[in-house]
Amino acid sequence: MPITHIIADSLDRSFTLYRDLIESLEETTLSSKLPQIPSNTLGLQLWCVVGARESYSRAIQANQWSGFTCSLETASVKSPVAEALVRSAQAVSDALKSIETYTDVQNRLIIDLLEHEAAHHGQLIRYLYALKLTIPASWKSRYALT
Repeated sequence: MPITHIIADSLDRSFTLYRDLIESLEETTLSSKLPQIPSNTLGLQLWCVVGARESYSRAIQANQWSGFTCSLETASVKSPVAEALVRSAQAVSDALKSIETYTDVQNRLIIDLLEHEAAHHGQLIRYLYALKLTIPASWKSRYALT
């Protein structure tokens, strides 16, 4: 299997993890911060994921970075966050499917996006533990969490 397919599969797995996460959260949890340390809200973590997906999908198609923007106007209401996660995952998938042969720049952007997704996985695991939230089964399995 070509590396681009493996990376696309890894992104799809990440998209599934985020879908499972948002489905497991109560709406009020999106406004929660990590206790006793500086942090943004859990919802703003997801806002960053959505914005990165949107920004990287545009950059991959343009074959160059063109800045970070996010269409998600609120990160504290579950339904728009869930919809934005689905929409932004589809934008990435569509971008990857639209390219027949990837340039080095596009490959770098795709890997950067995958790293960004994984970095937020780690951050969100901290939120799940610190806020004593239910950890979705897919996250437990993927990261050997208890």
